[in-house]
Amino acid sequence: MRRSICTTDPHFAIAGQRKTWKFLYTPAISIPKNSKLTFEIKSDQRPIDWELPQTDIKKKSNLIWMQLANGKMIGAKPIYDSKTFIMSYEFNLPSDVKTGENILILLGSPQEIDNNGNLCQLFTQRKKIFNLHVNIKGKIETESFHLDIRGAKLKNLSIITPSFVARNKRFDVIVRFEDEYGNLTNNADENTLIELSYEHLRENLNWKLFIPETGFISLPNLYFNEPGIYKIQLKNLKNSETFYSCPIKCVDFSNLNLFWGLLHGENEKFDAKKNIENCIRFFRDDKAFQFYASSSFDSEEETPQDIWKNIATQVSEINEDERFSVFLGLQWNGTVKEEGLRQFIFSKDNKNILRKKDLKANSLKKLYKTFSNKDILSIPCFTMSSESLFDFKDFNEEFEKVVEIYNAWGSSEMLAKEGNLRPISGPVKENKDGSIQKALISGYRFGFVAGGLDDRGIYSKFYDSDQTQYSPGLTAIISKEHTRDSLIDALSKKSCYATTGKRIVASFNIANEPMGSELTTAKKPGLNYNRYISGYVIGTDNLKEVTLIRNNEILTRFYPDNNYIFDFSFDDTKPLSEIAVKAKEDKPPFVFYYLRAVQNDSNIVWTSPIWIDLEDVPIFKKPIKK
Repeated sequence: MRRSICTTDPHFAIAGQRKTWKFLYTPAISIPKNSKLTFEIKSDQRPIDWELPQTDIKKKSNLIWMQLANGKMIGAKPIYDSKTFIMSYEFNLPSDVKTGENILILLGSPQEIDNNGNLCQLFTQRKKIFNLHVNIKGKIETESFHLDIRGAKLKNLSIITPSFVARNKRFDVIVRFEDEYGNLTNNADENTLIELSYEHLRENLNWKLFIPETGFISLPNLYFNEPGIYKIQLKNLKNSETFYSCPIKCVDFSNLNLFWGLLHGENEKFDAKKNIENCIRFFRDDKAFQFYASSSFDSEEETPQDIWKNIATQVSEINEDERFSVFLGLQWNGTVKEEGLRQFIFSKDNKNILRKKDLKANSLKKLYKTFSNKDILSIPCFTMSSESLFDFKDFNEEFEKVVEIYNAWGSSEMLAKEGNLRPISGPVKENKDGSIQKALISGYRFGFVAGGLDDRGIYSKFYDSDQTQYSPGLTAIISKEHTRDSLIDALSKKSCYATTGKRIVASFNIANEPMGSELTTAKKPGLNYNRYISGYVIGTDNLKEVTLIRNNEILTRFYPDNNYIFDFSFDDTKPLSEIAVKAKEDKPPFVFYYLRAVQNDSNIVWTSPIWIDLEDVPIFKKPIKK
């Protein structure tokens, strides 16, 4: 039995390449006049997707047309499917096409001028499918073209390293050879050679690397002899470009590790609902995260039951201790102001989705009675947004151990007029009632995490508006082990911090107690009179300023001298009785501190706070601030 032939010219494409693409179809049977042929590109119309062509045959750029064996040029009719959101292009045959005759579908320029051609998608893909539906008298046959999308020219060398290492303890490094779009590539000039060395390390370590066909290479068993701050350097000997890893802090000994990831967010490349497996693997393999949580919205429209089951299955299967921790999570949108938007993180697998419409899950109070704080972690998100406002009056410290201080749509730290460098701005306004600083001064205690990019649920309309979009954030968790339980335990202890997307290493402590600590003068009476505060910030770029904040006011501000490393110490000698904030109910007065640092590239890091309770003090010299 003869089969139709579908071929492409060229047989592969380069990501981001603009060209005239040819799809040759040779039918195995005759196709009569007036038959309809529908060409389907399968593009979601995102900036990274395959560019959709225009159909005005009079225009000479980014055009789609059909060409028959006799050279006749046929225009297309665009057809949009409102259910699948797919754009297709329909051709009506003006004459019969005999068996074995060629039909050519072209995308690009009739003059084959590359600058006027059609733009390939910006991400690599094995066997991208282009469908051709042939409708002969109501009977539809589908033929498929396949085109490999390969990486573009080598542009960037990405070096994946741990942030904390111990002296003489071996670790692995992965080097990714990337094009300008972040795809793995081996598309480089002939004889390109990469030189690897350590910054501030012994001079005899110097390796030469060839670019492998896979586009990445693993370098095992590296180590540092001495404590310090290091970066791994890669130099392209072909053009002398130099690339550096994120900073690595080496210490004499440490039982703690720094892990990076997201508890709320998705990525532009893979939809977290339609393709959760690829989405999770993208964060693990391409972004080198150490943890990730699913974050579908709770509604039936956003997350049908079959989708939720698939998400739960993939989370369970991909989770792997000591490599990549994956949590089952969802976003629950409650009453504005009283409940706000929550990201729920389950500690165990295969839990049922919690839908706001269900009687058992229609309020936070009911949910908190149903679960224990060991079963679920509740993270208030986007708290200053006018559409997901949470005023913290019903804040529950038992479940709400951390709060999202930042995501790609803005920071909820404070108002823009109060100095917020990445405020919520656009049709959705900021609301001070949801300010994190306002919550802290009111006595609520929580650590800081950051969210990423999101275009689902309440965020879905942001793309079609003037809402200001920033870089996706990152959460850092300082934990003993790389397991779900250990990470959840670290979050419960507020041993975490947030950045606007860069792997900035930061820490501060008071009386040798780390961020997230809750201290008391009952156990450390000396804190009444002096708080010795020390810490460090190690940036991915030179630091612009490092600010130590006490009770929402700037205690001191440092200006590092054109350096990405900054260590500091500060003695706060103000008596606690003069600065303590009056707490609600029967709790003691308190003071809190946290650290915020800004790089020259405008990226920000916020550490979780440290609190000090003023106890066992018989008399106050001055009235307590309200």
